[in-house]
Amino acid sequence: MIKEKVVITSNTKETQKIGEKFAKRFHLLKIVTSTKGKKALVIALYGELGSGKTTFVQGLAHGLGIKRRIISPTFIIMRKYKTKLPIYSSSEHQRVEKFLENSSRQARTIDFYHIDLYRIDSIKDIKGLGIEEIINDSQNIVAIEWAEKMGKLLPEDRINIYFENLGEDRRKIVIKGY
Repeated sequence: MIKEKVVITSNTKETQKIGEKFAKRFHLLKIVTSTKGKKALVIALYGELGSGKTTFVQGLAHGLGIKRRIISPTFIIMRKYKTKLPIYSSSEHQRVEKFLENSSRQARTIDFYHIDLYRIDSIKDIKGLGIEEIINDSQNIVAIEWAEKMGKLLPEDRINIYFENLGEDRRKIVIKGY
């Protein structure tokens, strides 16, 4: 488990690519842990407007095998996408492929939620959205922009990603807890 990784990107495509690479690694974690009855895998995203959160999630979704165009759910607050757990063939992932072969399980459909809490003002509003149920379902992967607004509702077992706008298209991305 990596405790912290810092990446500087120079443009939108690089930020998306970091999200995609992270997704592939994250999806493997989901495959291995999905049989253990855990809660959803939660990615808490922190950063100011325009710091790269949605751009990262676009890459993340692509890495999870989602083909649809990913746009910020700022006005509707939450978007749900269905995807199947992919099997990667690179040598880095052979251990997981072997696990899957031995378990004789087929790929399963899971839900990926992209949640943007920018317009939410209270914990009461968050509770009204049903987010607690979503993060308690082990079949879900959940990315939450403006995650700090969830307060104590955020699960302790999560991945935190911090974004900083360094000017022009440069972004600093700090990934903690995976």
